Amino acid sequence: MSQEHGSPTRWSRRSLGGAALAAAGAAGLTAAAGALPGAGRAAAEPPAGAGRSMHGRVYELRSGRHTAVVAGVAATMLSWQVDGTEMLLTHGADELGEGWQGKTLLPWANRIDGGSYEFGGERLQVPINEPERDCALHGLMGFTEWSPVEHRRDRVVLEHVLPPHYGYPFQLAFRIEFALERGGFRSTLSARNIGSGDAPFATANHTYLAAGTGTLDDLVLELPADTYYEVDDRLLPTGTSPVAGGEFDFRAARPIGSTVMDTAFTDLARDAEGTATVRFGRSDGSEVALWVDRTHGYLQVYTDDSPEADRPARSGITVEPMTCAPNAFVTGDGLIVLRPGQEHRGSWGYRIEE
Repeated sequence: MSQEHGSPTRWSRRSLGGAALAAAGAAGLTAAAGALPGAGRAAAEPPAGAGRSMHGRVYELRSGRHTAVVAGVAATMLSWQVDGTEMLLTHGADELGEGWQGKTLLPWANRIDGGSYEFGGERLQVPINEPERDCALHGLMGFTEWSPVEHRRDRVVLEHVLPPHYGYPFQLAFRIEFALERGGFRSTLSARNIGSGDAPFATANHTYLAAGTGTLDDLVLELPADTYYEVDDRLLPTGTSPVAGGEFDFRAARPIGSTVMDTAFTDLARDAEGTATVRFGRSDGSEVALWVDRTHGYLQVYTDDSPEADRPARSGITVEPMTCAPNAFVTGDGLIVLRPGQEHRGSWGYRIEE
């Protein structure tokens, strides 16, 4: 993590052992996943009802120090443990949860103002599911179960075909892979337009990282973004500003402290391969990185200040890999338009820094 912007320095190695689990119920996730017949082997379609939970089928992944649990509903990352320590702010497989924790968001991310947008010369209206802000939030698939394609010891592949909806009269086929790697896990999503006309599209993921043994105030954050979005009281963008010298300037690693964010960022610094990396230093000594590929040009950061669940505020942080800006279906900022037969493919992941 850098001490000055553009001047990297190496973090020290520290033990992950002994940290408390991030959320009540997390210990039950692997037990639910283990009930799945054939866990760890290729499985095209587990028997109906087997290994089911409130979040549909659950799939356990194992590789070396890492264990993960993926749920079929919303292609949700429910758990990522390293040496038995839960790294995510999450919930049990038979708890509804809150805050869209771990969900894959499709076919749009963040908000649509009034749920109304224009595409192809037609005014379209999707349902409002955030009435207090009069917005359509996080797409249409937050409670849809994906079907299994393959489940092996260290990876799972799921798919879903989204039929045309009122307000979203487009047809997309999605496939997602969650795979454990040497340092962490990777998520790769493909989206193909199988309809007869152009289709607007965006995606994000809402996984939270747990703060560790302390609070979020103690977490050290390095966020390689030059620009943030100013918003109104409905969290809709009103413009952009440079982060330089302001409260949202985390280009050089520093503690979050009392900073409150429900803020989108863009203009990400990238390496030669096009990867942008966010780094976190947790109070339990673990050092974690979130990486996103070129398809993710935006990050939404939320500091967990108003949890709906019965837990302390600021217990974790979500940095959402997004392919678009908030309200992109209205503004076009980062909006992807897929032609018939065209496919989008993008990846992001978490890893332990050592």
